[in-house]
Amino acid sequence: MVHDFSPFIFKITDSFGPRWYGFSYMLGFVCAYFIVLWLVRRQQAGLTQEQVSDFITYCAFGTMIGGRLGYCIFYDPELLWSTSYSFPFWKALAVNEGGMASHGGIIGIVIACWMYGRKYRVNWIYLLDVISIVGPVGVFFGRLANFVNGELVGRIAPADFPYGVKFPTDILNWPGYEPDRLGTLVPVVEKINVTGSQWLEWIGGFRTNQASRDNVYTTLNKIVTEIQTGNSGLKEAIAPVLDYRYPSQLFAAVTEGIITFSVLFFLARKSRNPGFIAGSFIICYAVMRTFNEMFRMPDLQIGFQLFGLTRGQWLSLIMLLVGIVMMIYWRNTQSQTVYGWLRGENVKLRSRNLR
Repeated sequence: MVHDFSPFIFKITDSFGPRWYGFSYMLGFVCAYFIVLWLVRRQQAGLTQEQVSDFITYCAFGTMIGGRLGYCIFYDPELLWSTSYSFPFWKALAVNEGGMASHGGIIGIVIACWMYGRKYRVNWIYLLDVISIVGPVGVFFGRLANFVNGELVGRIAPADFPYGVKFPTDILNWPGYEPDRLGTLVPVVEKINVTGSQWLEWIGGFRTNQASRDNVYTTLNKIVTEIQTGNSGLKEAIAPVLDYRYPSQLFAAVTEGIITFSVLFFLARKSRNPGFIAGSFIICYAVMRTFNEMFRMPDLQIGFQLFGLTRGQWLSLIMLLVGIVMMIYWRNTQSQTVYGWLRGENVKLRSRNLR
């Protein structure tokens, strides 16, 4: 399969229109609202129906701000002090450069729950439990959007793997990381009225000539855009030079999304101390993410790190330890009992042990 999905739901101009990635966030927050509302109606969310929209809004801002800052801090710190002459001027705000980091988004949600609980004098740890139940739903939609965008691609799959995917977006990384492969695109560029000799001249001057460099990137982006808009001839021409890769985004959608949600929803059926579901989410997500990173390409600007692990795996291992410590600490400091959603009993909003 050659990936040919467009990141746009529809285009208003050649480069502007609603995108599936933004829609996935919106869909995740809408689902979170209705799931939390369902818990409220069963008297298991520690909130009133009127408070649900405000609470989800806090979590939405926490996700967006934490996710973007997390990417900048964990993966590309240079964005924090880089500017440009075009909107939005500060590159940390240019979400098209790098995107979001789920670990940062989780930190943002924790801060959002603390802020909301402090403002309305509600047990913020239990609020964290509530949003942790619905968090995997947002992760699920986000990973599907990653697949549609052709980003966060998997590692090269063996030839006998039946569900491998070829991502045309791979070629956008070739100039910086695999320049020798650019010559294999001669039959492809000829499909968009660039002669083979012209293409070879551009890639020959790529490192020394700015005009050649601009022409190479313009051509590569045009190839990807044409395939995404349904150019079947170009899709057939590029297929032989691309690698089959694991659809790691779909693996993540299933494990970090569906399986994690199912585990947490099942655990929430039973009585527990505040913090148990939040800790379980952190542990479960960390384990699933560490597993998925075995099939996902590391960020090219970072590569593999100590012991051959990726940055995402190291962050997840730290997250795993934090989750275990949180569960132990809250188990010893929270005397309040939260009943499972099957029992439909009231949740006490305040705890004398909570600070």
